[in-house]
Amino acid sequence: MHNKENLKQEILDAFHFRHATKEFDPNKTISDEDFRFILETGRLSPSSFGFEPWRFVVVQNPELREKIKQTSWGAFGKLPDASHFVIYLARTKQDTIYNSDYLKDHLRNIAQFPEEILDTFLQRVEAFQREDFELLEGDRPLFDWASKQTYVALANMMTAAAQIGIDSCPIEGFNMKEMNQLLEEEGLLEDGHFQISVMAAFGYRLNDPRPKTRRPFEDVVKWVK
Repeated sequence: MHNKENLKQEILDAFHFRHATKEFDPNKTISDEDFRFILETGRLSPSSFGFEPWRFVVVQNPELREKIKQTSWGAFGKLPDASHFVIYLARTKQDTIYNSDYLKDHLRNIAQFPEEILDTFLQRVEAFQREDFELLEGDRPLFDWASKQTYVALANMMTAAAQIGIDSCPIEGFNMKEMNQLLEEEGLLEDGHFQISVMAAFGYRLNDPRPKTRRPFEDVVKWVK
C-alpha cells in the first residue's frame, strides 16, 4: 500500500511526464482496459450541480477521422496516428436551462432527488442561472458554462492517462461552426442537444518532449491570510 509521500511523488511525476504530444507512434495502441479506465475518470469527474452536461465521443472510424483531420488544423498532425481520439461535446441550452426535460430526468432518475424537493432545487438553479452567473441571455452563455465543465473531465482524463504512461494532447485548433456542421452531418449532435467543446488525442509519444517549463510557484500562487 502506498504511503502518502510516495503517492504524492507518483502524481507529480505524472504531471511532469504529461505534455501536449504532437506526434504519436502509429504502431502502439492503448489497450481496451486502459482506455476504459481513462474514460471512467472522465465519467466520474465533477460538474456544476452534478448535471454531467457532456458526452465523450470516441472516434476510431478511419473515414470520420480523415474528415476531422481535414476540418481541424489542430488535429491534422495527430490523426490518424493517435491510438484513440475523443470529441468532448457539451449540452446546449435545450438541456442545461433550469426547466429542461434533461435536468428534470437527470435529477429524478440519476441523482435520485426526492420529488418533494425537486421544485425547490430547480428554483435554486434558476436563480443561479438568471442572477448569479447571468446565463439566460441568448444561447451561448449556457453552452459556454457546460463547455467549461467538459474541461474538468478532459484534465482528469489526461492526468489519469499520464499516471499509467499514456500520452495525450488537448485540441482547440478548429473552426467551431465547421466542426459542428461535420458532426451534425454525422448524426452526433442529436438535433442541437450537443455542440463541440474540445477534442483530445491519446496514444504513445513518437519523440521525447522538450523539458517542461512553467512560471515560478511564487508567481502563480497568492496566499491571503
